[in-house]
Amino acid sequence: MSTSIAYQRDHNTLERLVRHWAFWLGFMVLAFCYPIYRSVNRELPPELPKLYQVPQFQLTNDFNKPFGSEQLSGKVYIANFMFTSCPTTCPALMEKMQQVQKRIRGVGSQAALVTFTVDPETDTPQYLHKFARGLNANPFVWSFLTGDEAAIKSVLIDGYKVPMGDGKQPIQGMVDGKEVTLFDIVHSEKLVLVDQEGWVRGYYSTDKISIDRLMVDLGLTMNRHLYNK
Repeated sequence: MSTSIAYQRDHNTLERLVRHWAFWLGFMVLAFCYPIYRSVNRELPPELPKLYQVPQFQLTNDFNKPFGSEQLSGKVYIANFMFTSCPTTCPALMEKMQQVQKRIRGVGSQAALVTFTVDPETDTPQYLHKFARGLNANPFVWSFLTGDEAAIKSVLIDGYKVPMGDGKQPIQGMVDGKEVTLFDIVHSEKLVLVDQEGWVRGYYSTDKISIDRLMVDLGLTMNRHLYNK
């Protein structure tokens, strides 16, 4: 007569716990809720300083319509300054603005881009409209502004605290391998971040590190405004 000996393993406490359905339920709840808790309770970076408040203004956009503080109210926007016949820094500057447009396309109507010409005599609404289409500018996001020269100068110098030169200055440049006289106008190459209430929050260069910082600051400015509502 043969006999068999059955050995039954004595499970320790941890093994019994892992086998229980309540353990896995608690694990799933914790795994799901902890990231939410962290996001809700995380401390935001320090708020950007309020440097200057841009006075109320109204100019003319590239659709020949009035455009200014009223249309920008409630939006975070990035302003820049150029003129369409600029022979030096403007082409590269506008390429950077195109990159910024692509990077903010997911924020809807919360953010905007605004380009001011410093040569309103040449840059009429009709000319700016053609220029904007050449840049594939989204008209719902990116506005190009012109108007009376004195009004533009007041907004730039008194509002954004950036320079605007008097008249075109001749410079020597190369076109198709030939040295020719070109004309430039003094203007800022900075991008200016403005919040929903018209406060200037920062000035940014157009190198990659500065553009990345601008994108972060724009997002923080939008989110803080929504958080404080």
